[in-house]
Parts: sequence; structure tokens; C-alpha cells
Amino acid sequence: MPEVVDTCSLASPASVCRTKHLHLRCSVDFARRVLTGTAALTVQSQEDDLRSLILDTKDLTIEKVVINGQEVKYALGERQSYKGSPMEISLPIALSKNQEVILEISFETSPKSSALQWLTPEQTSGKEYPYLFSQCQAIHCRAILPCQDTPSVKLTYSAEVSVPKELVALMSAIRDGEAPDPEDSSRKIYRFSQKVPIPCYLIALVVGALESRQIGPRTLVWSEKEQVEKSAYEFSETESMLRIAEDLGGPYVWGQYDLLVLPPSFPYGGMENPCLTFVTPTLLAGDKSLSNVIAHEISHSWTGNLVTNKTWDHFWLNEGHTVYLERHICGRLFGEKFRHFHALGGWGELQNSIKTFGDTHPFTKLVVDLTNVFLGFLKAYVEKFSYKSITTDDWKNFLYSHFKDKVDILNQVDWNAWLYSPGLPPVELNYDMTLTNACIALSQKWITAKEDDLSSFNSADLKDLSSHQLNEFLAQMLQRAPLPLGHIKRLQEVYNFNAINNSEIRFRWLRLCIQSKWEEAIPLALKMATEQGRMKFTRPLFKDLAAFDKSRDQAIHTYQGHRTSMHPVTAMLVGKDLKVD
Repeated sequence: MPEVVDTCSLASPASVCRTKHLHLRCSVDFARRVLTGTAALTVQSQEDDLRSLILDTKDLTIEKVVINGQEVKYALGERQSYKGSPMEISLPIALSKNQEVILEISFETSPKSSALQWLTPEQTSGKEYPYLFSQCQAIHCRAILPCQDTPSVKLTYSAEVSVPKELVALMSAIRDGEAPDPEDSSRKIYRFSQKVPIPCYLIALVVGALESRQIGPRTLVWSEKEQVEKSAYEFSETESMLRIAEDLGGPYVWGQYDLLVLPPSFPYGGMENPCLTFVTPTLLAGDKSLSNVIAHEISHSWTGNLVTNKTWDHFWLNEGHTVYLERHICGRLFGEKFRHFHALGGWGELQNSIKTFGDTHPFTKLVVDLTNVFLGFLKAYVEKFSYKSITTDDWKNFLYSHFKDKVDILNQVDWNAWLYSPGLPPVELNYDMTLTNACIALSQKWITAKEDDLSSFNSADLKDLSSHQLNEFLAQMLQRAPLPLGHIKRLQEVYNFNAINNSEIRFRWLRLCIQSKWEEAIPLALKMATEQGRMKFTRPLFKDLAAFDKSRDQAIHTYQGHRTSMHPVTAMLVGKDLKVD
């Protein structure tokens, strides 16, 4: 079988050499906004007569490379756009196959590192101390340290991180103690150990004025003190979710499962960093109604972190199985009707995405939603490929061997259409519609209502709808946007959506308002687009505001005013969306 090439990495491929372990020693400098330190990489040759190797870097300053106490030659190649610069290291002695060498690389990050966001005290809840967090997925670890920045290489790591003594450092690893920094009494060193091999996109660091609360036998929730009690309440179901996930996926091998609630500029809903899931504060709804994101991140402990896509072309292996597992966890916790309701909601989101991209766009290829017989396969799949990185062909071959008595059924599947063709997957849905039908009925009533019918609506319409159903009701309405302005004003009058703080509901409501050209919603939409930085919310809101002639200039002006306080990836992508340099 030909070697799978990772086109997103400039480093030597896993067939040439593999990084087995990283020992990171670094100091966090808030004044200069840099990490300075050494990365000691234990690299194993995969071939005979290996005389040099290449690592990924991006915007790094390299001071020196040392092997066995001696400085060696290295060369940084030309920058290749978002991929960064290849770093070729000459080995003093040629390595034979399976021979290991430790490369000690002294480096410093750039203040503009795409992997790091530095927050001033004013950008935090406490307003007293600065804050730093990393986001390495998909290819930003190279902007922290030189590495084979590809999911096809897995390594263990240990770390010693020096930070101001008032602050706490956490990583995607087991906490391994802390001590005063012997070189600076105003600082403290935190130690970490990750003994399960991981791809380097899962290396993560956070430094801030953090506190924790225990919410389960293996779970602490961390945040600034202003959010810690609220977070502990919101995520109190974590241990129940972990137990169900273990039942479905096999033993939890990572030891600790902590949660970190980040400041609002964190660009994602959640990030499955091992031992320490990062989550957005937009999940703090007050009623645990957005906790399915936690179920999703927990599921990644098996599918994504333990069994990993070999390259980003096979990303569906990480996300497809994780969504499947997430929905089954929620089904066990809240009932099968709830699982079916969420699956239908996901189908609606998929239709929206395909509508956005166009049904022939290459981004709409892949993704499978299989039947319940798949749960047994999922456990066997995790067992078979744990600690490995795999491709879609590996998955398909194992599927056939697992279901060897059902090969005739598998052969009826149009694999090319499922995996490689754009547009919607070739499947007819058969889900329980009970919870969804109530949302469809109310949305249809509004969509077909004439001006004279609007007085028939009242707040009692929502009395039997859960927040999940309210969200789905608005998703249905959004599919038919724009609505007449009279309808939008009446929706606000009878349901008072402006007063709802659930971020998912608020997001869909404000999109509906802007797409229906209600000028009064412009300040609210601008506020939501900037007071948090979750790209799922921020990018569509800015796009909608830019598409409305009455708010386009305000959207661009607001973006330019907030750009420096946004996460670097968010700022870059919103700028592209708005066509602003």
C-alpha cells in the first residue's frame, strides 16, 4: 500500500523517523508575549543510514540545536505560507533503523504565534492578571516548538513550565507537582507528564489566575474564580457521561478528566485536549442545556485522541465517530427520543452547511451515520486501533473483517458516494420525530402566517418546549429567512427572545433578525459577535451583518476595533470573510 502523505506537514514523514517523546522546559514571558525554552525530542529512525531530518516550525526563533552535548548544524528553509518553515537538522552520526537520538532545541516563539493568545488583565474576568492559552489543532503546534506536526506521529511528553508565582499553569497532561523557580523567586515551576502517546496537536498550555472545584472522582473544573461555581454546576453531569462512554468505548486510559472554562475569546465550543478539555464560556447557560458539547469532548478520549486520523484528509474518522458516541451518551442520559431529536437537528445543520458551500463543493464530501449495530463495532474499533493513527481504508478494511457475516450487505453500500462524493450522503432518514414535530409545527405556523394572523400567537406557545426545541424552532425559521419584518417584531413581542442568554438560541435568533433586516437587532448582533470569540457564532454573525446594507460599515468598523483582542485565527478568518486586509 503506498505511503499516506500528509500534505499539511513539511517535516520528515513517519516512514523516515518518529518522535517518541518530548521533554519541554519553558518560561512564559507575559511582558514580551513569548515562550522561551528547550524542546528535547527523542527521535527514532525508521530507516538505515539516516543522516538528517526535517521538523515543522512556524515563526520560531531557533537559538541552537544540541545532540549529545554538542551543537549541530541546522537550516531553516523558506517560509511556505500557512505551513511555516521546514527546519533541517544534520545528525553528527548516521542512525541505523530503530536507533534513537535526543535533539535539544533552544527556541523562542513569536509574539504573533498562531498557536497562542495572550490576554491583558483587562481582557480577563478578574481584571488583575494576564492570561495565556494555546490552540494547536490542526497545525499550530509548530508555532510553539519544532516538531513533526502531523497526526500520523504520536509521542509522550513531560514538561516544566515557569510562570509568575501568582498564576497557575495547566497542560494536556497529568499534573506532576509544583515548586519555586530556583532561578527567580518571583516565579514558580509546574511539572506535567503525559504517558499516553498523542499527536502534537493535542499538546496544550494555559496560564492564568485559575481556581478549581471537584465535580467528580476524576474531574476538576478550572476557571477564573468569577466563573468557577457556575461552571461546577453547569458540568455536574460529567462523571455520568464518562461512565456511559466507558461502557460504550472501553476503559478511560487518561487518568484525569478535567475541564477548563476559558475566557470568551476562545475560538471553539470545545477542544479535546487530553486530561484537560478546553471549553467556551458560551456553554454556561445556567440550566445544563448545552452540556452535549461535554459529551462530545469526552467521546474524543476514545475517537480522535486514542484512535486518530492519520492525516487531516481523514478528519471524519475523528469527528464522525465522536458525534455518534456523543449522541449515544446523551441518549442514555436523556432518552432515545432526545438522541433522535439531536440527530435530526444535526441533519438540518448538515443541510445548511451544504447550502452554504453548494452541493458540488469538495468540503461536503464524506460522513456516515450508521445503525445501532455499529455500537459493538465502535468498541472493537477503539480496541484495535488504540494509540495508532489510521486512514479511511484502514477503517473500511476493519469494518469488513468485523462484519464478515454481513459482507453482502456492505457490498451494497455505495462507498464512493458516501466517502468521496460531494453533497448530502445517500441515505433516507428514519428517526423518531416526536420532539422535532412540535418545532416544525410552530415554525410552519409562523412561516405561513399572514399579517392578520400574528395576533393569534402568544407566550403560551413555548410553554411545553425545552430549550433544545426552542433552538430547533429557530433553526427551522432560519432556513426560511428572510421573514417579513412584522413577523420578526411580533416574535420578539410575544416570546422576548432578546432576554434569552442561552448562546445557541441567541445566535439563531440574532441571525434571523439580521437576515430579515431588522435594524434594531444590529447592536445586539455586534455585541454577541465581539463579546465572545467562538467562531461558530462570530463568523456567521459578521457575515450576516456585512450582507445587510444598513450594518455593513458598522460590521467592518467593529471588526477593526476588536481585531487586536481576538484570537489570531479568528481575526484572520473574520477578516477574510469581510474581505478586509
